Amino acid sequence: MRLTAPVLVLLPAFALLPVLIVVLNGAHGGGAEILGSFLVGAVSPSMDPALLKALLMGLQVTIATALTGWSCSLVLGVLLGCLSSERLWLTWSLPVWPAIVLRRLMALPRSVHELIWGLLLLQVLGLHRWVAVMAISIPYSCLIARVWRDQLQSLDPSRLQAMLQTGSSPMVACMTALSPAMGSVLVSYGGYRLECALRSATLLGVFGLGGLGMDLELSLKSLQFHELWTGLWLLTLVTIALEQGLRCWRSWGEQAHFGQRQVMGFAVAVVMSAGLGGVWLAHLFPDTGSLIWLPLHWPDFSSLRLAAEELPWISMLWDTLILTVLAAGIAIGLPPLLLLLTPAPLWQRCISGFWVLVRVIPPPLAVLLLLLSNQPTLAIGALALGLHNSGVMGRLLQEGLQQQDDSAQVALTSSGASSQMGWLYGLLSPRSPSYLAYGAYRSDVILRETVVVGLIGGSGLGWQLLESLSSFHWAAVLLLITTYAVLTLIGEWLSDQSRQHWLQS
Repeated sequence: MRLTAPVLVLLPAFALLPVLIVVLNGAHGGGAEILGSFLVGAVSPSMDPALLKALLMGLQVTIATALTGWSCSLVLGVLLGCLSSERLWLTWSLPVWPAIVLRRLMALPRSVHELIWGLLLLQVLGLHRWVAVMAISIPYSCLIARVWRDQLQSLDPSRLQAMLQTGSSPMVACMTALSPAMGSVLVSYGGYRLECALRSATLLGVFGLGGLGMDLELSLKSLQFHELWTGLWLLTLVTIALEQGLRCWRSWGEQAHFGQRQVMGFAVAVVMSAGLGGVWLAHLFPDTGSLIWLPLHWPDFSSLRLAAEELPWISMLWDTLILTVLAAGIAIGLPPLLLLLTPAPLWQRCISGFWVLVRVIPPPLAVLLLLLSNQPTLAIGALALGLHNSGVMGRLLQEGLQQQDDSAQVALTSSGASSQMGWLYGLLSPRSPSYLAYGAYRSDVILRETVVVGLIGGSGLGWQLLESLSSFHWAAVLLLITTYAVLTLIGEWLSDQSRQHWLQS
């Protein structure tokens, strides 16, 4: 297994070959000039005071939206995760069927991407500052609830049962027995969701829901690359600062011995973050009107049947699945391939900067940039989505390798193996199973995110969903969302099975 694991990690990188062939063949004459202007803008961003003021205002909206959506989803997710845990219901000597029903009901909101939620809420409630917050909170709450419930179920129940048998109340027993382990989960996974919320808030802005993403999209569409890079560098600085803060946060969480007081204090801090983020967001838009409920006519059976007959299901499903496979291959295979080139520290730092940059650029903007110099193809969406997710996978891989014992690598290189072979079999091999397990989870995330590039690139279910939303064809919208939910739930099940396989290997 140790010999084949590194090879299996590198195999997905072959997805780059067909993607790059199609992209390079589709490039046209003006592409080099546009790409040159884009690269020049990176080293000479605009420093116009009026632009900086507008971008800083948009950045504040993005951060406030992310903070509010994250903290609300964390509170709701922990609550729903507790309510969907059979172990806690049994602790109170109650039947477990409500937990099972709740867990099944949360599968649908979790399977729908936050962008779809944003577009739906935008159609129903109109443009309002809280639409983006709700679009993040709804799916994130269910995602956090799933992780929280799974962690509760995986804990050793012996200490909890011992306290119950000694006469402790269920509440006291749960807080005392479960707080240390669940406190570390709250810190580590909660920090990860905060970074995801920042990316989601930027993405929602690209589609018109306010914040820095809207400014970035306008700059790109007007080919103002100097202004675009000003916003990207601001977002990069915030991302790096957030990464460093989360790294210290997780380090503190690993070293701290969580108890009831620490967990309660952290919960109070999260609730206060929700209030402060909401006040900050309201202060940025003091004159925004009230939420409105626009008329929504639910489709009947006949309209659903007609929509099902007129939609090109085979081509949409095929494009979506191919897009997922290609993007997942790039996301999983590219990080180890680039790190394999040379173990030199300077190259490793450059690659770390590259991961930050590709995570900062939202996939829709990357698709729009590529379309300026290329013909619209499925490969464009796969490349944009794969590069964006490779930033997440690359960061995870580098952090894991930094924690890995390098004695096997030193022994291999000392025995005459090349630096690449020493790195591959001495350092990457022990990390490969966990990396592939997370790659399986990331493939499930990429399936959800195909809607993002589909809305821009004109392919798959995402494009048809945008067309149906624009024409208020609610029957088609309902069918497409249901299809996306079914696909993502199937992908979620497959990724769970794959993770279990690799983690047990």
